[in-house]
Amino acid sequence: MNSAMRLATRWVLAACAAIFIACGTPLQPRVGFINETRRSERQLWAIWHTAQQNLTQQIDLNPLQRTFQNAPAEIHPGDPRVWNISPRQLRVAPQADVPSSVLYGMTGELRRDPTGLVLCPQPCNVRYAAAYSLFRHPTVRYAASWELSESNFEFLLTYEFENQILNSLGYDMKWR
Repeated sequence: MNSAMRLATRWVLAACAAIFIACGTPLQPRVGFINETRRSERQLWAIWHTAQQNLTQQIDLNPLQRTFQNAPAEIHPGDPRVWNISPRQLRVAPQADVPSSVLYGMTGELRRDPTGLVLCPQPCNVRYAAAYSLFRHPTVRYAASWELSESNFEFLLTYEFENQILNSLGYDMKWR
């Protein structure tokens, strides 16, 4: 085989490999957490399973809307598909509490430090929250002061893990 044919063969193989890679199934991030909490991986998994269990019972799609707009509840039956959803490199991390002086200056709400609230980035429906979820780069952030409170911390993470699960299943997350 002459060098021109070898070169052409290499180009064809390279092109085929590129097409195969481009058309193949995209790799999914591996299952698990990026754990930046003081809790163990085992504890995060237990909270994740609690979130799944809650969502097999019923799904509340508008708790924030009810709180801020006095809207009727949008409650759906549980969804057994939640058991098929696992965290995929879900970052779970604290965020510094908003100082009381900043909170007061922005909202007029007076709280002692630590406030238990963090600045909630868009697309949040509220400016400050105890915790929030991001979905494009799966993340759960919470006010650092909550980590010291066992039951409240688990309650916050359960709700945010529910949000991650519901988003993975395609539910409308506007009022969660």
